[in-house]
Amino acid sequence: GLCLLVLRLFIGVHVFLVSCALPDSVVRRFIVRVMCSVLGLLVRQSDPRLRGAGARVFIANHVTPFDHNVVSLLTSCNTPALSGAPGFICWSRGFMELGVTGSRAELVDSLKEYSAQQGNPPLLLFPEEAATNGRAGLLRFSSWPFSILDEVQPVALQVRRPLVAVSVADSSWITELLWTFFVPFTVYQVRWMPSVPRRADERSEDFALRVQELLAMELGVVSTRITAADRTEHMKRLRHTAQRLPFAPGGGSWLWNLSLGSALGGSLVPPSLPRGAPEDVKVVAMAQQVKEVLPHVPLEVIRTDLVQTNCVDTTIANLLEGRVHFLPESKEPGDLPAPSTSQAAAASGIQGSVPAPSPKPATKQFAKSPVERHLSLQERKRALYDYARR
Repeated sequence: GLCLLVLRLFIGVHVFLVSCALPDSVVRRFIVRVMCSVLGLLVRQSDPRLRGAGARVFIANHVTPFDHNVVSLLTSCNTPALSGAPGFICWSRGFMELGVTGSRAELVDSLKEYSAQQGNPPLLLFPEEAATNGRAGLLRFSSWPFSILDEVQPVALQVRRPLVAVSVADSSWITELLWTFFVPFTVYQVRWMPSVPRRADERSEDFALRVQELLAMELGVVSTRITAADRTEHMKRLRHTAQRLPFAPGGGSWLWNLSLGSALGGSLVPPSLPRGAPEDVKVVAMAQQVKEVLPHVPLEVIRTDLVQTNCVDTTIANLLEGRVHFLPESKEPGDLPAPSTSQAAAASGIQGSVPAPSPKPATKQFAKSPVERHLSLQERKRALYDYARR
């Protein structure tokens, strides 16, 4: 993999120079496509007779940062730059700079003027506005690409590669490029679909939804109502949660390992969690609740029992009744209250009367009857909750 990466970096420079030197034509697309196959980018297409059948706007699902480059190897098209500063990087990646930095309305007006000129190549737009792996579902299509013209041509994209997943969340285009050079090959499957005209009195939102449903059926995935903004907010929450997790060494590095494990097709478990533990933060929240009630119990013991019970009350009962053995954490004088009588007895394995060195209410005798023990447990739990709230 590393040898392929280094070799393809040098070849990639030549591919870039050739694509810049030659004008846009069938010969240029053929030469660059052959050279890209050496880089491991294999492009296949279905129903090429439908390609560019009078349509001026191509609508495609978004899988990788290089989707527009792949489609441009098959037909002449331009994709406007929607984000990022204009300049050499934007031009070298194959985006078209319109000089519009305002609202979407200004962008739509500029694209309408562009499409009105017959000599310009068709537009290739990605209404999802964010890349996904394309295996589960499509993000909700934005309506502005369907406000340009009354006829669009859907293009279904599917990408697969061995060893490494396609379009890892929160990865940059440079990371995706390096992974593409690292793996043996990446196959892009482009399927051209018939053009879809706008119906009479059909709104742009309804037009976008109808095209989204057609693309989802072609790809065999679900047409969701999740927007690109929802995806961005979800990733922010994941990063924020990873930074706040108390057992995440290095500022949530285990969450990054989980993402990397998903990328490699495996499953990594945080080093502080036992194998098979849930990978969400629900256990963490419940563990904090138990820790507030029983501050002397180690957090690792609480999490281990919560993985099995998945219930705060059951875990508290197990710890109070002595079903889970642990060594109480040492505390400085004046800190959190010491364990109650029954907790100390359960920890030491002694059944009987033990004095409680804290003002928390506690029973002075361990009942032998199950009914009495249950009532005593409920009383202690209420007392502990009241004490924790103070």
